[in-house]
Amino acid sequence: SSSSSVAPAPAAVAAVARTWDTDETRAYVAPAALGSMTKAVLELKGEAQLRTLAANLDAADVAHELWIEQPEDTPTCLATAPGRKSALAPHFKKCRLSTWHEPRSKG
Repeated sequence: SSSSSVAPAPAAVAAVARTWDTDETRAYVAPAALGSMTKAVLELKGEAQLRTLAANLDAADVAHELWIEQPEDTPTCLATAPGRKSALAPHFKKCRLSTWHEPRSKG
């Protein structure tokens, strides 16, 4: 089994684009809110766990984007649409925290 690191930016942009019309997404990307974004990067054990997570999020109606790398047709990352940590966290209990990004200080 191999491990790789993939930047989640394309999946995050896709998740925001797909939910652009929601109040939560618009509030998250509003110019005044850009300094208060909190982001977490989580790790999974592999492709099967990533696909299972995506299926579970689908079943729970949680907006997300599963990024499928082409031409390999391999899922490499997943990003949720902006949402409250309290609503999203229960779906990610089996994931390991890789990095946590607090909002930038405004000073």
